[in-house]
Amino acid sequence: MMAKHLHMTAVGISVLLFVFRFIYGQMKPDFLQKKWVKIVPHVIDTVLLASAIWLCIILSQYPLVNGWLTAKVIGVIAYILFGMVALKSTTTVKKWGGFAGALIVLALTAKIAVTKTVLFL
Repeated sequence: MMAKHLHMTAVGISVLLFVFRFIYGQMKPDFLQKKWVKIVPHVIDTVLLASAIWLCIILSQYPLVNGWLTAKVIGVIAYILFGMVALKSTTTVKKWGGFAGALIVLALTAKIAVTKTVLFL
């Protein structure tokens, strides 16, 4: 249970930091250049990744073996890519498109994690 709670907590903090950085970055773009804004998300995401690996080992479920877990990993990669677009693009349309894409992929990935099925409906 501890691994699951650590993982879920890291997910929550990571998502909150992403939303916070995006919204605050829209108001004050220089905010994204602060040292702590660049470091803290990486620390949280490292905890997130470590807890995910820990859960895989505990549950003996691995990507490329379990379809739902493979889909979840693909969703996380897509979330990261959309997040990069949201935080690093130069145009407002691309930033908001990346932000919306990241949140949609996040919701689909969360559904996969909860239901342990790849079906999106």
